[in-house]
Amino acid sequence: MAVPKRKMSRSNTRHRRAQWKASTPALVSVYIEGREYAVPQRLVRAYERGLINPEG
Repeated sequence: MAVPKRKMSRSNTRHRRAQWKASTPALVSVYIEGREYAVPQRLVRAYERGLINPEG
């Protein structure tokens, strides 16, 4: 794990944290048991395999 060699100023820390923005995941339509569901693209395989319940 990377460890900083120097103490970062409070201003720089807050400025760095402010750059991260959450974005909504891209939804993809998937047919499971004849019904269409909109699921995040990275979870399509899990829904198809039945690891995740689309109703829950």
